[in-house]
Amino acid sequence: MLTIGQLAAHAGVTVRAVRHYHQIGLLPEPERDASGYRRYGATAVVSLIKIRTLANAGVPLSQIGQMLDADASTFAEAVRRIDSHLRDEIERLETSRKQIAQLTSGDSLALPPEVTSYLDRLREIGVSERMVDSERDGWILIAARWPDGIREIMPYKHAQLDDPQLVRLYRLGSEILDSDASADDPRLEEAADIMAGLLAQAYTSGEINPAEEAHDDLPFDLLDALAVESDPRAVRMLDLMRERGWASWTRTRPERLA
Repeated sequence: MLTIGQLAAHAGVTVRAVRHYHQIGLLPEPERDASGYRRYGATAVVSLIKIRTLANAGVPLSQIGQMLDADASTFAEAVRRIDSHLRDEIERLETSRKQIAQLTSGDSLALPPEVTSYLDRLREIGVSERMVDSERDGWILIAARWPDGIREIMPYKHAQLDDPQLVRLYRLGSEILDSDASADDPRLEEAADIMAGLLAQAYTSGEINPAEEAHDDLPFDLLDALAVESDPRAVRMLDLMRERGWASWTRTRPERLA
């Protein structure tokens, strides 16, 4: 006859686990002997090993009791259901692993490859990491709002990088973000002039259809708010854009249509 410690050691579990199984009714608790100890026989060892095996296989403790008492066909069906649940759980965990892995890759977190490729292009033309980070966060907002439109947008965005004015704008923005320049820095005026010119070009050429903005201001409001929260100098940039007739640099329609 075994003590609780001997039973636990023989079955490969802890004494605490044995007591828990007693508490939830999985393993019968024997009466104490004359010396005040509980003694366990071979049947208890077999039962505990079965419980441990099922628990280690991922069977919920709430189902183990029923499985121990089930006939062969009922046991097999229970195993099938548990196996199906485990497959679903494995798929969920694999998805979680992929998402966690993206945390180490920075740009690919919450963004499709078309956007990460664009961010790499920005680095190639000399855009600073702080500016790329700001751009990436903005694209996260855009991708969340228009997930199916990203593939249509990105070829246009890549083509824009052939425009020296846009390249100048990105480099200018990098200089400003990486400095401690005040809101009165003249480079903000230059950046606003370039932005206004690029927006006017896109608006008049019809390369971008601003109609959707008229029905959904929230994404653009969020982009503006993100810029202000990231750098207070963005407030000055918004003012400069309005002075030039634009609601902000995120919108492709003039202020009068905002």
